[in-house]
Amino acid sequence: MCLAIPAQIVEIDVASDTAVVALGEVRKAVSLALVEDVACGDFVLIHVGYALNKISPEEAERTLALFGEAELIEELGGPAAGGAVS
Repeated sequence: MCLAIPAQIVEIDVASDTAVVALGEVRKAVSLALVEDVACGDFVLIHVGYALNKISPEEAERTLALFGEAELIEELGGPAAGGAVS
């Protein structure tokens, strides 16, 4: 099964068009080649090393809650179910 995971941008490297995103305590470098107008603090859906699109904090929270209900978040290395995104 393939899933796009919501994560928050914590660093941007404009020169390489990449960002570091956070999902709980996990940090991952991703490409920003497929998205425009993102900034630190924004939420994006990530899949196979790419940010696919920008989403609202509310959408990120809802998606992470659904993953928590399905017991997927801890498998992905993120916060426990019901944990708020920051």
